[in-house]
Amino acid sequence: MSEREDEATDPEMTEGAPEDHHESVSGNNYATSEVQSETEIQTEEAHNDIEVVIPTNICPAFLTSGETGHVVAEQDYQDIASHVSVTSDLGNSTASVKIMLMPEGHMMTIAFTIGVTTRELKDHFANELKVPSEVIQLSLDGKVVGNDQTLIDLGVQPHGTIQLEMTSSDPERHPIRPVKLQQYNMSDVITVRVQTEADTYQDVVVEIERATRKKPFLGGYRHKTTAAEFHHAAVQTMAKRRPDKGVDTFSRDTQTVEMKSQAQQCANNTSTQMTKTGCYMSSMEDKLISPGSYVTADQYHSARLNAVITLQTYFRRWQARRFTDLLRMDREFRRVWMEQEEARKKQEKEDYISAEHHRRMHPQNKEDFALLYNALEKWRKEELERMDSCVGGAERKAALCALLEKETQLIASIGRHRIVAGERNQSKAVQAFLDKCAAPRRWRAFDGKVTEMDTQYTLRARELRDLYSSINLHYLCQEERLDVLLTLKHTVKEHDCKLSQEIVELIDRESDLLLRGVKEANLEGLRTRISTLFLQYIKTPTFNPQVTKLLRIPQDPAELRKDIYYCRGCNAYLRSTHFALTANARAVGHCRRCSELDNEARHREDFSHYKSILRRVRKAEAECNPDAKIPYLLQEQDLRYLVDVVWGAQSALSAWSNMHELTLVRWDQLWDWSPWNCILLTKDEATAHLKVDSIEKAYGVVFIRSVKHRHTLARKYFSQIPVMAEYLHDVGSKPAAHCKLLVAKHISTVAK
Repeated sequence: MSEREDEATDPEMTEGAPEDHHESVSGNNYATSEVQSETEIQTEEAHNDIEVVIPTNICPAFLTSGETGHVVAEQDYQDIASHVSVTSDLGNSTASVKIMLMPEGHMMTIAFTIGVTTRELKDHFANELKVPSEVIQLSLDGKVVGNDQTLIDLGVQPHGTIQLEMTSSDPERHPIRPVKLQQYNMSDVITVRVQTEADTYQDVVVEIERATRKKPFLGGYRHKTTAAEFHHAAVQTMAKRRPDKGVDTFSRDTQTVEMKSQAQQCANNTSTQMTKTGCYMSSMEDKLISPGSYVTADQYHSARLNAVITLQTYFRRWQARRFTDLLRMDREFRRVWMEQEEARKKQEKEDYISAEHHRRMHPQNKEDFALLYNALEKWRKEELERMDSCVGGAERKAALCALLEKETQLIASIGRHRIVAGERNQSKAVQAFLDKCAAPRRWRAFDGKVTEMDTQYTLRARELRDLYSSINLHYLCQEERLDVLLTLKHTVKEHDCKLSQEIVELIDRESDLLLRGVKEANLEGLRTRISTLFLQYIKTPTFNPQVTKLLRIPQDPAELRKDIYYCRGCNAYLRSTHFALTANARAVGHCRRCSELDNEARHREDFSHYKSILRRVRKAEAECNPDAKIPYLLQEQDLRYLVDVVWGAQSALSAWSNMHELTLVRWDQLWDWSPWNCILLTKDEATAHLKVDSIEKAYGVVFIRSVKHRHTLARKYFSQIPVMAEYLHDVGSKPAAHCKLLVAKHISTVAK
């Protein structure tokens, strides 16, 4: 039984126990009061000696003021001591675990079963201390305890005590702090002083068992003198489960079959009354029922068959209508798609014509001027053919002179356009060069973010770039121009050399002329000289170290001897990047500039279409196989031979000759693109060809042989390239079943 005191008489005892029911084990009122009074006397001592012991199988929570605590005690000291000493099996025995929170040194004492592992301890304290369990480290005598060790492995005896130190592996992010209790909680272990004799007292440690279930109120008694209430106590210990014997047992109710019989009766009762003596039944409403015709089995099955045929007829009609609706819908989709494709092709053609017209009217780069010279050559040939067919003799000579004069005028016009475009491109190139020098260093981190860093060299290059842009600004007033010139003068004076002295001299000259009131139109030449000399100043590595990485000519003379070749056209020594080598070239010929000049003077050929085809081939192969090398070994001249000579500059299927719509794709999709594994088709035909699974089923034998013959011509031409020799040998390793080729081998006979 348990005793509950009045809250006003003993607030400390009522704080740890609920107001509903507090139990105290006692045989009579007087013994209970004695134990209770001794407990009140030792309340302060119990606070000092308190140890938080929570008996649980794994990880219980701290006791709050709303939970129920049960004091385990017996009638006298001997019974109490025997109850404390009695333990259950070894795995369920409890032990007091003292945890010292480092580095603050706070102590926590909690009871656990000695079979609990260190990992479970960490999970419990991680939940209580609000820190991740991975950062908690437990150590015993300075040694870290493993996660799989139990309290038994650490040498803890039943009802024993062990002290562990808890630290955090990441004290900055997850420090370990003690739990701040909001209010006082009942202790798990209390010390009770029991009077054994008249003047003898014995201190007994009593363990508090936490209630895992709510106990029912079973009634009780009230002391008339002391007004103390005594409640009937329920069983304090949980009932033990019976051990599993490994045999399935059932009760008698589950093994017995219950039989149940129940009669059923129709809910509607009917009867038939007939005419008899003493009872007359009217026959006015009677009906005469006569049997119908007899139906044989053949007739029944025939009717069923006719019904099935009728059902099938309607069902097939529904299927046919559904199929025709789908065909009609597909036809409509096909018509809409064809209209969209036709509109798309028409729009692409218009865009192409508009782009060509814009390129001819406003040429910007080398390809645009090559297009102009190619158009000029076509016009000249057409005029020659017309003259040869129409006029002759002296009249023809006069027409040729007029043609030559007009051609000269057109060439001069193209030259003027080139000069204007060159000046515009030169300014853009200079600005791009300065922006590249002033750009900060960038690199991509592992998470994809781009990091930028400015160095002292990039800051210097940025300062020079801004100053160069300032001196090239127009529509500045006199004061602003003088301010810019003064800043430029102080900048170049940092280095004393011939170039800086010349710039300073020109700056002083322009300043003097500005103060004299000279017009700006008369100062254009002087300002151009200052801008040119300052650009030379910027490109000097001594004054701008960042420019070293962007100069084409290396500063070390030893590097010039490694990669320098002689051009027979301009008689200059240039680097290898200035030469355009074909695939079958044996020696270094003319540089790119001499080749372009020779092309403009005599052949006037346009390689823009071949460049676009080569660009599409490289892009497609980069998506299919990033390790492809053959498309990057070919140049525009090589692709021109492949398109014009091998494939005849027309589609292999439709003989379409518009170079803008032609492209080279793989012939066999299982092998990488190469001159001996490609086919020239239009863009639409190439899209359909890439969807073909079997070449033998899609194309005829004659067409396949024609393609194989062209592949042989390409292999023979490109076999002259030493670099492509290794790729040619790879074709021999192709299985015969795959390439469908017949290989003739010599059969040797041995005489017996």
